[in-house]
Parts: sequence; structure tokens; C-alpha cells
Amino acid sequence: MLDQAYSRRQFLGLAGGLASIVGLGLVGCGGSNAANTAAEGSAAAAESVSGEVTYDGASSFQALVETAAEKFMDANPDVSVSGSGNGSGKGLTAVAAGTVTIGNSDVFAETKLEADQVKNLVDHEVAVVGMGPVVSKNVKVDDLSLEQLKGIFSGQITNWKEVGGDDAKIVVLNRKAGSGTRATFEAAVFGDEAVDFKGDAELDKSGDVQTQMGSTDNAISYLDFSHFDDSKFNAIKVEGVEPKSANVTDDSFKIWATEHMYCSKDADEATKAFLEFMLSDDVQGKLVEEQGFIPVSAMKVVKDASGKVSAK
Repeated sequence: MLDQAYSRRQFLGLAGGLASIVGLGLVGCGGSNAANTAAEGSAAAAESVSGEVTYDGASSFQALVETAAEKFMDANPDVSVSGSGNGSGKGLTAVAAGTVTIGNSDVFAETKLEADQVKNLVDHEVAVVGMGPVVSKNVKVDDLSLEQLKGIFSGQITNWKEVGGDDAKIVVLNRKAGSGTRATFEAAVFGDEAVDFKGDAELDKSGDVQTQMGSTDNAISYLDFSHFDDSKFNAIKVEGVEPKSANVTDDSFKIWATEHMYCSKDADEATKAFLEFMLSDDVQGKLVEEQGFIPVSAMKVVKDASGKVSAK
């Protein structure tokens, strides 16, 4: 089952799997591994450090980064951390160009950048998040198969009655090209198939999807779990499996992504310290789950020498 799931997620294979993989460690910008940075993260926050940390990228976990940044700046008043969530592609392009010190992404840098750009970056995998389809409050469908999702998001299925709902046109709200959330969703639903269907609208950010879904009838889109809002829309099952973090950790819910924070190999001390903080117990032990994410250490997967990922 897992072999099939990961063949759909090409972006996972490109960078060699999850940070939670047994026997592997995350390499920090300063060359230390995840075990050391996690243990020393709190100490790093307490040390005297100054400078400016900037980021851009995935809007899916911008709230997590912002919340962590507030805590980090409280402990380090001489550091400024600020940024935006303009999509994974823009974040990766910006960190590669040096216009920000951190690029946040739902996908591995190899999927968005040239090889000579990637070689100068260091990946920090800070969390895992589930992503799933959401529908308007008036839609009566509460479960869709991957084949049905493929039909809807390719434009082949256009009416809710075709999937068990009312006789009404399906309004497809997509994300723009460059979105890591879109790349994750399409990899899970379409696998290796190319898809260029735009839908009725292409939106920039997860927050834009939240807003539009809350004011549009008969619509469908997709969001990461941390942006689910049952006061505005309904998150629905996929293949009969509920979109819950517990179902992501054992890979029974198939649409999920690792959240990456990339920096350059020669990142400044303030950036290094903040990334160490993101991997520390202060963030991983509580804040990640509070914000609707999953610590990378909770994923029940292992990776063998050939790169194949399977259940623990």
C-alpha cells in the first residue's frame, strides 16, 4: 500500500524521504544534525544573538512559523523575524536568490529549483501536515474517492449529482501554479499524470481559499488541516478515511506533506538560531500540535537503503 502511495508523491523521492526516517538526521545550516539541534534549541534561544531573519514561502504553515517567531523574539529581543506566505515556489526562489534567509515549502526544493541552486541550500523538515478536500456548507457529499477527485479536478466531473450530491454545477477553486499545497494534492490524486486544469478560480494562498469557500455555494477546494474551519466549509473523507492527523501518521490518509524550511549553507547566526529553535522541544514538543501539525518524529515510516519507504 505504501509503495503505491509514495510512487504518487514524486516530490518525496526527490529528496530522500522524511526527517523522521530511522537512522537519519536533519542537517542544520551550521552543519549540526537534528538530534543535536533539538537538544540544544532551548539553549540557543537563551544565548545572546542579534540580527534579522526573513522568510517567504508556503502559506500552509505560515501561522506556525509566525507563532514560533513570536516566542523566539521574546527570548531574543535583538532578533527580528518577519516574512510572508506567497507560496512554496516563491519562497524557494527567494531563498536561493538570497532575498530572504529562509524559504518555507510544502515540497522538496528539487521540484522547484535547478540543481545548482539546490546544492547551496540546507533543508530543515519541521513538521508534517495533512491536506484534504473541502466543500461548501450546502454540499451534501461527505466522501469522495481518489478517482472522483481526479474527475472533478480535471474537469471531467462537473455536476455534484455525478458523485451522489444535488443537481448543481461544481465550482472548482484551485490554487495557483507554484503552490506546494497544489503540488501535494495533485501528486496524491493524479500521480504521474500531467494536469493543467485551472478550475473556476486559482487562488494565491490558503487564507484566500478559506475566505472564498466560506462565501461560495457548491464549491470544492483543498486545504491543509491547520486551515480547516467547519464554520465556513466542510472537510470531507477520502476513500472513506477521515482527514485527521492520526490517519496521516500511519499513512491511511494519503494526502499529506512535510513542511520544509530551507536556508543557505552560509546562513547568518540569527537564522541558524531560529531554525534550531524550530527543531527544539519548545516547538516540536507542543507548539507543532497546537497549531494543527504533526511532529516529524511521529510519522510511522522507515526508509531502507534503496530509498523505499514502508510502514514501521
